[in-house]
Amino acid sequence: MTIDEAAEFARDARSLGKVVVLTNGCFDLLHVGHVRYLRAARELGDALIVGVNGDASARTLKGPGRPFVSAGERAELVGALECVDAVCTFEWPTAIELVRRIAPHIYAKGGDYRDPDGGLSRLPEAKPAEEVGARVVLLPFVEGRSTSALIARIRGQGWTAG
Repeated sequence: MTIDEAAEFARDARSLGKVVVLTNGCFDLLHVGHVRYLRAARELGDALIVGVNGDASARTLKGPGRPFVSAGERAELVGALECVDAVCTFEWPTAIELVRRIAPHIYAKGGDYRDPDGGLSRLPEAKPAEEVGARVVLLPFVEGRSTSALIARIRGQGWTAG
């Protein structure tokens, strides 16, 4: 779906009294850490909208050679998860504009965005979320379950079962 369609989905959900949760990410090589994270985000409200970084945006964030999977396919995979209600892709370097246009009740991100002192200065979407009245929730990071760890295992740089 387009960003405009996602914003309309959010408006419709709010009009029905539903709590709208927004999160975003690259979701390159979908893995169990992503699934656990998205389930936790969905538990925060009644409708989960996921913004998937487009190919150019993901490449900027993750470096040359990434993403491994195209934005359309990543969005399709994320959207196939039962906990996800709507998916859109975006090409901005951050999700600031997405937060502004969706205006969720809750904006969720991984706990790896928390500052060592507990603050949110590492999260560029924190201020825009506050501006639209959204509560920012940082979800626990699933240790050892990241795309980078998966890539390292695929390349034979260590395997940890379990």
